[in-house]
Amino acid sequence: MTTRQRALSWVGAFSLFIGFVLLFESILLPFLIGLAVAYFLDPMCDRLEAMNCSRTVATSLVTAGFFLICILAFAVLAPVLYKQIVQFTAQLPDLIARIEVKVRPLIENFAEIKTQNEEGLQDFFRASLGSAVKMMGNVGSRLVNGLGAVANLFALLIVTPVVAFYLLRDWDRLVDAVDSWLPRAHAETIREQFRLIDETLAGFVRGQFSVCVLLGVFYAIGLTVFGLPFGAIVGLATGLLSFIPYLGMLSGFAVGLGLAIADFDDPMDIGLVIGVFLVGQVLEGNFLTPKLVGKRVNLHAVWILFALMGGGAVFGFVGIMLAVPVAAVIGVMVRFMLGQYLASPLYSSAQEGESEDRDTA
Repeated sequence: MTTRQRALSWVGAFSLFIGFVLLFESILLPFLIGLAVAYFLDPMCDRLEAMNCSRTVATSLVTAGFFLICILAFAVLAPVLYKQIVQFTAQLPDLIARIEVKVRPLIENFAEIKTQNEEGLQDFFRASLGSAVKMMGNVGSRLVNGLGAVANLFALLIVTPVVAFYLLRDWDRLVDAVDSWLPRAHAETIREQFRLIDETLAGFVRGQFSVCVLLGVFYAIGLTVFGLPFGAIVGLATGLLSFIPYLGMLSGFAVGLGLAIADFDDPMDIGLVIGVFLVGQVLEGNFLTPKLVGKRVNLHAVWILFALMGGGAVFGFVGIMLAVPVAAVIGVMVRFMLGQYLASPLYSSAQEGESEDRDTA
């Protein structure tokens, strides 16, 4: 097979993948979640197998335990979160008004705005806050519409556990089957690239998931202890959105600070809320991420952010689910091609030509 034929085959395979996602986007979410759960739980099944437990029994125990924990967590958290979401929605106009009242004097002093411009300043606040609320509403409605379009309650509760169980049970067989399809002349090279992709995904997805959960619990407890209204929902949302680099923490910090300004009169209370987010960032950057994610992920934060936003813009929630795996594959492929180029005569001949030019000069 020539280089051109190989390139065309890769382009064709990628085109088929895009077409498949576009065609079946409305039903993919339960299968993608099941695949993600199976990938996440496979190491646990491997450990049980190493303890002389059959694959089927190990899969049954791990799958049942995982979904039981999810159900218990949902049963405990759902009433609290639902109550806070309803209260937050009802109080949002009042919160915006209170923030406007408290922040306006600061802006007036900073910008040296006179009393006669108060009406213009009020219009500015209303327009700015209205735009922010509208943007939040658009993001929320798009997410809700995407979830409603691609996943109904029956699919998530019934299809996802079934898919996760069977994929987890047959994981090793599937890996062996794919390995048997590889061209024998390049099998070892392809296996190495798959190993790097698996290392990248395992380091980021499994590690970052653990980081997000721990951060969400920390923020929720910290903000609730210091009396921030809706601290539980803000903290959990901030932790879970930390999966998106920078955006998650900044969004949670902005909402938490706004609520603190609206509800607290003592600057010390506002400072404590800010302190919770600062401590969370210190924990994430110095302890959680280095220990749970590691330094071998090779996925730059900007690349992850671009992949998540691009996937969400093109395919909605399904695109967000696919963003990190696709980004990992592209990253490994680009590094492989760059390594091939640096080891090729095309690169070395260019260096030799530069050396000859310098010698001649």
